[in-house]
Amino acid sequence: MRMLFTRTVLLLTGVGFILTSCSKREVSQKTGIAYNDKNNGGYERFRQSHPAPGPGLIPIEGGTFVMGGSADQDVTYDYNNVRRRVTVPSFYMDETEVSNQDWLDYMHWIGITFPDDHKLYYDAIPDTLVWRRPLSYNDPYVENYLRHPAFQDYPVVGVSWDQVQEYCTWRTDRMNENILREKGIMLSWKDAAGGGKGKATAAAGKPANKDPFNTDIYLNGQYKGAGIDGKKMIVDISPTAKAATGANGKAGGKILRPARIEDGILKQRYRLPSEAEWEYAALSLIGNTEFENIDNNKVYPWNGLGVRSAKQKTRGLIMANFKRGEGDNTGVGGYLNDKADITAPVRSYQPNDFGLYNMAGNVNEWVQDTYRQTSFEEFEDFNPFRGNEYKDKRMADPNKGLFAKDKYGKPILDPSKSNKKATYEELLARQQAAANGGNATGAANTNPANPNPVAGNPLAGKPYNPDFRGAADSVNMTLYGTTTLVNDKSKVYKGGSWNDMAYWLNPATRRFMDEDESSAEVGFRCAMTMVGAPEINPSGKPHYSIKKPKTYKAK
Repeated sequence: MRMLFTRTVLLLTGVGFILTSCSKREVSQKTGIAYNDKNNGGYERFRQSHPAPGPGLIPIEGGTFVMGGSADQDVTYDYNNVRRRVTVPSFYMDETEVSNQDWLDYMHWIGITFPDDHKLYYDAIPDTLVWRRPLSYNDPYVENYLRHPAFQDYPVVGVSWDQVQEYCTWRTDRMNENILREKGIMLSWKDAAGGGKGKATAAAGKPANKDPFNTDIYLNGQYKGAGIDGKKMIVDISPTAKAATGANGKAGGKILRPARIEDGILKQRYRLPSEAEWEYAALSLIGNTEFENIDNNKVYPWNGLGVRSAKQKTRGLIMANFKRGEGDNTGVGGYLNDKADITAPVRSYQPNDFGLYNMAGNVNEWVQDTYRQTSFEEFEDFNPFRGNEYKDKRMADPNKGLFAKDKYGKPILDPSKSNKKATYEELLARQQAAANGGNATGAANTNPANPNPVAGNPLAGKPYNPDFRGAADSVNMTLYGTTTLVNDKSKVYKGGSWNDMAYWLNPATRRFMDEDESSAEVGFRCAMTMVGAPEINPSGKPHYSIKKPKTYKAK
């Protein structure tokens, strides 16, 4: 088969490297030109693959399910989870909630990378004051929960939705940087640290870019050169390739280059799961499905209507960490039922049928969606999500295609100007507009209700706006947040916590909190987009036989 199906969990070696060692070169099925031949223009074709997940993730095979369908009651009378059948694509999800140790790793990196930026470090610290209650003695948790090693495997709490976004970016960059250093495409960790002596080696030299590694900046060719490039960079066979400046830019007469997205070496970005992804993963109906038939639905991430284990060895034990009733967080002394008074370690209780721990109880979990009561009635039936706010990377030098960077080495993002690819003339006009500080005509935009006016006619219809949540709607001025607590900063969290009743353990329940707020009952786990074929484990399943394309021979 053309698509190389593999088990997602297998480590794929050599993905993306040019097939120069193959005795038979692949050729284009449409032109007959051989791939990976530097003599005919250097057209490149890379090995098709089913990438392995990033660290901490496990694959979730997507499919159709009834979102909101597991809710058997609405005790809050919110009417915010109307049932609707949707399809969720396959994706990856953290096996466990992000722990205190994981977050301390993040804070440590900030401390050693930007030792003088006290604001950046302070902004990354979770709000430990979320443990305080007016009539409870919780001060020991304020002081100890985040940093004491006794709690290192417990889920991090007190983190806002905004803080989680920064963590996801950091985690993505550290993962991809580690991949490149381990593969030798960038300097190894030891060489970058001066052979373990804390100073750059002579071979490494002074880094050409002192900014921390950023995936987008690297893929745009702005993170390379002396002190960055490794000994195992990829051979560039393009006839227009130029040797990079630096010791490793050219080796043995071959021009070397950094990795590209086409190589398949770098992984997708970490992010929060969408509400649909989270609910689908928590419900885990895959364990109740055979030949597309669902034997039994679920109320919780496990089978049955109760919250106690029916297995002989664990009979009677609570299946998740939650509050059984007023004043009952853990059971009776001498036989603690759920073994936890507040949170529990992230690997506690039995995982669901996808292998995910604590998808009910322990802590509620942030998802990426912006909250609206009517979301279930309005969004798409494929990969539903509310919260799109499209942004583009700002150009520092449009002629060279260089991205503008902030002081932390990350690309600066601006609201998108269009919902489709601009013509080259439109692109040049926007670049000139940025230089003039106004719109495409050079005049300043003075209409705040219409931030992206149509050039020459600011009142012509409804212009494109990158915010698809409705906040910047220039036609319908009846907005959320005027008479309710719901606004565009309202983000969804799900799953129930150690301090919630059993009702909230149902995957369909949903609540919201402002993105800059936090709680002792809310944590998170990350997800990652899966690219390629959606089937996780195709072995033992029927498939159509597909013939390989015929090899073209010029006559």
